[in-house]
Amino acid sequence: MLDTLNAVVAADVPEDPLWQDSFLREYLAETMPGERRICWVAEEEPGPDGQPGRLLGHVNVLLLGDIGVVELIVHPSVRRAGLGHQLLAKAARRAYHEGFSSIGVEVVGNTPAVAFYESLGFIREYVETRSVLRLSTVDWLTLGEMAGGIAAGYRVEFYPGGPPDELIEPYAKAKAEVRDVDDGDLDLRPSSYDPQRLRDSLACLRRRGLQPYIVLAIHEKTGEVAGLTEVVVPAQHPTRADQYDTIVAQDHRGYGIDRAIKARMLFELRGAEPKLAEVQTWNAQANEPMLKVNAELGFLADREWCEYGIDVAELVHRLNNRD
Repeated sequence: MLDTLNAVVAADVPEDPLWQDSFLREYLAETMPGERRICWVAEEEPGPDGQPGRLLGHVNVLLLGDIGVVELIVHPSVRRAGLGHQLLAKAARRAYHEGFSSIGVEVVGNTPAVAFYESLGFIREYVETRSVLRLSTVDWLTLGEMAGGIAAGYRVEFYPGGPPDELIEPYAKAKAEVRDVDDGDLDLRPSSYDPQRLRDSLACLRRRGLQPYIVLAIHEKTGEVAGLTEVVVPAQHPTRADQYDTIVAQDHRGYGIDRAIKARMLFELRGAEPKLAEVQTWNAQANEPMLKVNAELGFLADREWCEYGIDVAELVHRLNNRD
């Protein structure tokens, strides 16, 4: 699995770090309560010496709420031979029999996956811009000024592993504020807004080998979580961290919180994760304020990240006709 995954990375996103085998099984297997992940692999026939053949392809479907989320990889050496269609058919039929009405998939821009999914009738529903910050390029003096550039009445706190339990409820409340914003996102990576689900999410991240780091801005007068930013450092590629949500509550906007908490996070990561070289983040193209903050911090946009969706019954019909 690792060899095939890295062959795909090298072919499609050569600027990305290769994966390691640390927690790879857990990354593929662990799920949140109420979710299920079902996987299939395609392998070569065993060799004459009885050694197993290469893993040529892998697909899994995460059964999540009312949508099945598909991840599919095919070794570059055997592409365009129908293997991707066979694997996707397995996942689509299972989602159909499980009663799911739609399937979604994340597709990296400027890769062969775009044409593959569009040829099957998948519709592009949502587009984000991925940006990457190389820590070697950071102006740490300027970043320090940004980290301290928050209005009076707020304090900024760093929590490796997640916030203490007494802050989980106000943390969840701050995240819930953006829950009802309809920006077209298919929620293929849904955030957790309920306090217990948030606890479950942090525990699931750790089981999957993803170390969470949280920075909160606390409004000192009320004790509210006025802003938050989340980063995870995967054991599978520890040189590049993933930025998750950055949220500033509506009543606390305009006080420099977004810039200050993200700058503080970078300072803390530099000390906590000595192997870390880069941080990647994803933002809706319409989210101009956050794109502006990221640019000030030194993030550079590199690729589109697209969410595609399709009706399950339609996909099964199309794939059956190909068979």
